Order: sequence, then C-alpha cells, then structure tokens
Amino acid sequence: MNVKARHRAELIFKVRSGQMTATEAARTLGISRQQYYQWEQRALKALLSALENQPTGRPKTPTDPEKEKLQRRVQQLEQQVQQQEQKEQKEQLRQILNQRAVRDKLKPAKKNPE
Repeated sequence: MNVKARHRAELIFKVRSGQMTATEAARTLGISRQQYYQWEQRALKALLSALENQPTGRPKTPTDPEKEKLQRRVQQLEQQVQQQEQKEQKEQLRQILNQRAVRDKLKPAKKNPE
C-alpha cells in the first residue's frame, strides 16, 4: 500500500472512531468534506468486499487447450528421442561386440529385430 493510501485510511479510521471530524480529515487531505465522504464510502465498500467469504484453496487456473496440446506433443517427441537413443546405443553395442568377436575370432552378435 502506498503512503498516500495509508494516510487516507488512517484518517478515515480516526473519523470513524471519533478521534477527529470529517471536516478536519477533509482539511488535512486538502479536499472538500463531500469528497471525503465519497472516499470514506469507497474505502468501507472495499473493506467489506475484501472480508467476504472466498472459495478455499488455490483459484483454478484457466486451461489453454493449445498449450496442453503442445505439452502432449513435446512429451511424445521426448519419448521418440529416448527410444531412438536407446536403439542407437544397442546398435553401437552390437557393433562393438561384433568387432571384438572378429578380433577374438568368435561368431558375430545377432542383430535384434525391432
């Protein structure tokens, strides 16, 4: 809350509690008494509004269908990348085993049908 708003609220509470008159508060604020009462009404209305019952928990975030679609697509692509990396690793391992088999004069490793 900024300083001016806090000062206005203080004066409104002083008037409401009988510590000063509306005329004194208006003079302090440099406004007419009528303007003071308008501010007071607006402040009291805002206070009551702020104190109304609110739904419990976090407010629901609006869903964005386009965003959800893109997130699903990203997940699919990440899974495809992971599967491709696993295939490449298997192929590299098969090649290494075949090279060692040739070196050690053994039968080459079989390629996994996928």
